[in-house]
Amino acid sequence: MNEILGPVDSPIMLRSELLAAGHSDRDLSRLVRAGILRRVRRGAYVDAKAWTEASSDERHMLVAHAVVKQGQTRLVVSHASALPFFGAPTWGMCLDDVHVSRLDARCGRKERGVRQHRGVLLDSDVTRRIGLETTSGTKTALDVTRCAGMEASLVAVNHLLRFGFTTVDDMRERYVAMANDPFTLKTDLVLRLVDPRPESVGEVRTMFLLYRGGVPSPVPQYEIYDDRGELIARLDFAWPELGVWLEFDGREKYVKHRRDGESVIDAVLREKQRESMITELTGWRCIRITWADLERPGATVARIVAMLGVATCVPSFT
Repeated sequence: MNEILGPVDSPIMLRSELLAAGHSDRDLSRLVRAGILRRVRRGAYVDAKAWTEASSDERHMLVAHAVVKQGQTRLVVSHASALPFFGAPTWGMCLDDVHVSRLDARCGRKERGVRQHRGVLLDSDVTRRIGLETTSGTKTALDVTRCAGMEASLVAVNHLLRFGFTTVDDMRERYVAMANDPFTLKTDLVLRLVDPRPESVGEVRTMFLLYRGGVPSPVPQYEIYDDRGELIARLDFAWPELGVWLEFDGREKYVKHRRDGESVIDAVLREKQRESMITELTGWRCIRITWADLERPGATVARIVAMLGVATCVPSFT
C-alpha cells in the first residue's frame, strides 16, 4: 500500500523557527486569527488550510509530527497513534493523546496531549512512514492489543494483516518476547481470532459479533460461480451447509463504491438484483445487517440464529 499523501504533507513549523525567520509572537497571533496558520499544540503551527482539509486521523498525524519535532529525545510514534500512518482504521481507539515510545531507556510519562511509553524496541520494530519513525506493523499490532478493547484491536490488526504490514507468524514470534508483560493478556486471543479475509471495519465487527454470540463460524468472502464456472459474486459471509449467507450493508457499499454515473438508488437496485441472482442460483437465504444492528448485538444474534436454524455454541478456536 502506498503511503498516504495530502494534508499530512504540510510541514510543522515551530515557534522557534518562525521567530528565527523574523516573525514576532504578535505576527503569529495575527496569522492564526487571520486563518493562515493553525496552532496544533503549544509552540507548533501548520498551514490552516491543510488543517481544515484534514480528516480527524490526519489531524492526529499532524499533531504527532509536532510532538516528535518538539521532543528532547528520539521518539517513535507508536500504539494507536501509529495506525493512521499505515492507513489503518482507528475505530474504537482513543486518540486524545499522541502515543510515542522513547528509545533512551528512561521512564515514560504522560503530559498534556502526549503519552510516552518506555519499552524495548528492536531494530526491526522501527520503520518510517509519512516522514516519521513509527513502530513497525508487527509491533504496532501487538501494542494496540495492550491499549484498546478486543473489538477495536481486531479491526486494527485485521487491516495491518490484510495489507501485508505484518503476518500472524511475525506477530506470534514477536509476541513471545513480550509474553511476560502483564498487559498482553488479550493479545493471544486477538492472534487466534484475527482473519485477513473480512474487508472492512463493519465486516470485522460482524465476525466478532458472531464469535461473541456463539454463532457457528461462517466462511468469509465466499465465492459463488455460475454453471459455466465463472465467478459471479463474493459473499461477505456464508454458511454453505445451511444455505444462508450474510451481507454487511455499510454506507461504503452504496456511496463510496458506486460505479461511474451511478446514483445511490441505482447502487441499491443493483445490489437487490445481485441478491436475486445469487438466490436463484443457489436457493440460499440472505441476512442483511447494518451498523445499527451491531449496536444491538443480542437481538441481532437472535435473528441470525433463527435464520440459521441452529443453536448457539460455546466460542471455540478449533
